Amino acid sequence: MSKPDIMTGLVTASSGHQYLVEAEHQSWQCVGRGKRLVVACGDIVTLTQSSQTQAVIERVLPRRNLLYRSVAHRSKLIAANVDQVMIVVAPEPACHELLLNRCLVAANAAGIATILCLNKNDLSSPFTQLQQKLSPYKPLVNHLAAVSAHGDFAALHPLLENKITVLVGQSGMGKSSLINALIPGCNNRIGEISHALDSGRHTTTGAHLHHMDANSHLIDSPGMQVFGLNHINSQQLDGLFPDFAPYLGQCRFSNCRHHHEPDCAVRNALKENKILSSRYNAYLDILHELDKHSAHR
Repeated sequence: MSKPDIMTGLVTASSGHQYLVEAEHQSWQCVGRGKRLVVACGDIVTLTQSSQTQAVIERVLPRRNLLYRSVAHRSKLIAANVDQVMIVVAPEPACHELLLNRCLVAANAAGIATILCLNKNDLSSPFTQLQQKLSPYKPLVNHLAAVSAHGDFAALHPLLENKITVLVGQSGMGKSSLINALIPGCNNRIGEISHALDSGRHTTTGAHLHHMDANSHLIDSPGMQVFGLNHINSQQLDGLFPDFAPYLGQCRFSNCRHHHEPDCAVRNALKENKILSSRYNAYLDILHELDKHSAHR
């Protein structure tokens, strides 16, 4: 009996251990070969056909990057092989600045460019307050855009053209609404994907890749309230804060952790308002988490 042909395809949706893969001009419902195979939306994989619509993923081809979050000893893959991360925030529900900073750290750790997208600019006064609050983040990202999924999103088109972009952020920030606005008819496509993966119909329960055109793609990811970073090395954490860079290496102690050590250049910059207090507090919060995780290994 001959072996089934090996196909190469793109993972366009993932939910639990169920996947959709585009290969040979059709979409295949897939599972992985063995429990240890870890697959992310955006992965390029090899697969073998098992029925007219189903296939088995045999292996994941080497990735150029991987965005993920981790808590304790568990990791949650978000997307692979992307050009940029678009962090979507909005004035309602309230934007959690700590989560924003954790997303930025994860993107920096993976070497992925970032867009900070301020959504819901139709909310007038609350949006203006959020815009003023987050304006100091402009030097920390590659692009900052102020938009509304309900009509004012033209500024995103040049930023997304010829890119694979993954959207991340809290629940309720409007990620799916932006994708539906950018890709007419995408809402129906999301329903089809959810049905194929037997997941929730009304909220994003897994990552879904959508084609804007032949060269531009958007990956929608589930809304999150926490972004664990236990995969980060605590010794390298300060290097993932680009606003700390001018002061690193200037502390009295070469192994300074910028917490309570004397003559710390980072804390001196904080006192002189050269570093945002929200950024420094995020650094301490993540450092505490990593120390706690290390102590329980």
